Amino acid sequence: MSERVGGLQTGAVTGLSGNQRLAGKPTFGLRNLFSRRWILATVLVAAAIALTVRLGFWQLDRLSQRRAFNARVTTQLQAPVLLLSGDALHLDLISLEYRAVKVRGVYDFDQQIALRNQAWENQSGVHLITPLHIEGADQVVLVDRGWVPAVDFTSTDWEAYDEAGMVEVQGMIRAAQDKPDFGRRSDPLPGPGEPPLKLWNFVNVQAIAQQLPYPLLPVYIQQAPRPSWIDLPYRTQPVLDLSEGPHQGYALQWFTFALLLLVGYPLFAMKRSKSSPTSAELLN
Repeated sequence: MSERVGGLQTGAVTGLSGNQRLAGKPTFGLRNLFSRRWILATVLVAAAIALTVRLGFWQLDRLSQRRAFNARVTTQLQAPVLLLSGDALHLDLISLEYRAVKVRGVYDFDQQIALRNQAWENQSGVHLITPLHIEGADQVVLVDRGWVPAVDFTSTDWEAYDEAGMVEVQGMIRAAQDKPDFGRRSDPLPGPGEPPLKLWNFVNVQAIAQQLPYPLLPVYIQQAPRPSWIDLPYRTQPVLDLSEGPHQGYALQWFTFALLLLVGYPLFAMKRSKSSPTSAELLN
């Protein structure tokens, strides 16, 4: 039934059109995100969420490793000075990296090598790495005696830096290194009949021992400076960063990105769906 108002027919026809418009605007649910219109975007967003969550847990894992390293190093730094002789020579020295150590012995300068790309107050140079025959033991340990200018190294006049006779070395136990933290640098080992390699990128104890006539302890000693020593080689100690670094903050950022995608993407899709005309509206 319809009636005329001012010459216009209203009622059933108008009501039907309104119902059609209401029927053309169904409620947007989560399952709509897997419709043909949204499936590709949903897959990409899901992959991005998975990636950001994975990166967040990776940063937390890095934080855990950093804390474990800091705890280990702090323990060694607080430990008493280790006298490297007798039974101490049979300890797991690699696990004692960064512990203060004292040792007496005689240097073998004929087997001395140099560590390239070392700087001192913006000057290029090398560190002299010298085998030390430990007093009262049939053991040899490498000692990083410190920095000398590159020009002195290239002149091969190393005798000016010799320390003859029995010496006492105080320093820090360091673990050997055979590869860089970044990049692919390496030290080519000399072949049969070739002269020993004198210039090295790393204190690769195991590799260096292959060109020596005697075995080495698996670590080396980085000699510490002392007030009475003012000559070359200049002694140094490692600069240790025992902070937790930025890993916790980075983890929080990645988890925040994941949460924004998880919450923001459905809201965005719902808003776009409401603002887009349906087929019923286009027909009317």
